[in-house]
Amino acid sequence: MASQISSSSSTLIVGCGTWGSSTALHLARRGYKNVTILDPYPVPSAISAGNDVNKIVEQGSFSGRENDEEFVNNTLLNDATEAWRTDPVFKPYYHDTGYIIAGTRPETIEWLHVREQPTPENGFRELNTPAEFRKTMPDGVLTGDFPGWKGWYKSTGAGWVHARKALVSAAMEAQQLGVKLVTGSPQGKVSGFIFEDGDVKGARTEDGIEWRADRTILCAGATAPQLLDMKDQLRPTAWTLSHIKMTADEAKLYRNLPVLFNVERGFFMEPDEDNHELKICDEHPGYLNMVTDPVNGKASSVPFAKHQIPLEAEERARQFLREAMPHLAERPFSFARICWCADTPNRAFLITPHPDHRSLILGVGGSGHGFMHIPIIGRYIADCMEGKLDERMKRSWRWRPETAENRNWKDTQHRFGGGDQVMDFQDVKDAEWTTIRPRPAAL
Repeated sequence: MASQISSSSSTLIVGCGTWGSSTALHLARRGYKNVTILDPYPVPSAISAGNDVNKIVEQGSFSGRENDEEFVNNTLLNDATEAWRTDPVFKPYYHDTGYIIAGTRPETIEWLHVREQPTPENGFRELNTPAEFRKTMPDGVLTGDFPGWKGWYKSTGAGWVHARKALVSAAMEAQQLGVKLVTGSPQGKVSGFIFEDGDVKGARTEDGIEWRADRTILCAGATAPQLLDMKDQLRPTAWTLSHIKMTADEAKLYRNLPVLFNVERGFFMEPDEDNHELKICDEHPGYLNMVTDPVNGKASSVPFAKHQIPLEAEERARQFLREAMPHLAERPFSFARICWCADTPNRAFLITPHPDHRSLILGVGGSGHGFMHIPIIGRYIADCMEGKLDERMKRSWRWRPETAENRNWKDTQHRFGGGDQVMDFQDVKDAEWTTIRPRPAAL
């Protein structure tokens, strides 16, 4: 049994990305005096999915068990929305611009209608023609023919956030409140946990230092399976993004736009205010990097950092532009990268004490919808550590290896585009990647 904890108990957080920084912030706000974070990269981490110019804040979420779904979804949505609007750490980075959700094929459009409930009562306006899509933004932004598109526009209640700035804000506020950040390699790179008496007593870093703690919280995202046997509950999955450099006048025209998201083609948000770059994401069910362990012969998806994207992803992004903004379709990309997340089998989070190591708390499994909850996800992880997590969340976010038995690693999990199939970087040859000049800090 794990020992009792108090505000003076030591807490070690492994990972200072989206969930690690949020957890540190909420623990510090609760008065915990001895909180340390370890991360192999300075904040913001070069491989964190949160190190990005923007992320969508949408209406939906996902949960585990059907009878808990409504409660979990509504709680996450309402708490996160309230925090984006009112928490001074996050409020400056939230842009309530509204959003457009769209599809192309009848079956996808029907799925969207069921999931989003885009009715006039919920604030949506139907879009059926190219002219109707174009009218949602200023003249000259949407210039495409939108072939086969059908969608819905909601003018408020959703939008986007400046992800990197929100992530840095959370980590810096935690540090101001007394959290100790140990970043960089080898001093912040965890090589393994300290296992003693059937429990986890902290972690070791590659410089040989032991960081002992009363509680250890694993928030390592897609790299978590490299530190702990997750029983196939986490599937590291990557997405692809690219940037187009805009002029100052173009950036001004593109300010305060609603998010445009076609779940089969891709999405974009307004240009970054600092360097006038427009982020374009092609939509697909994700890439794996399936590697066979030479010791046990088991294949798994192993994350790696790369500031390029496959040429096939570039072509998908340009196809999205040809349909929505053809005047930008042939512009050179100024930046590109792959971005990793960790999918659970049902896309519900994994926030729970480890069943065999009770002093180890898991805060992983963002499953592609974790960033929008950065203002409040640390609250739930802290509740879990304190044994206060709501019973419905406990059920939804429990340790559940039975759901990963005989797991289909190519399950699309209701994601579309890219031929509606999960792809593998092992199938992408060296010559089939972009050759954009990378930046030194993954900005």
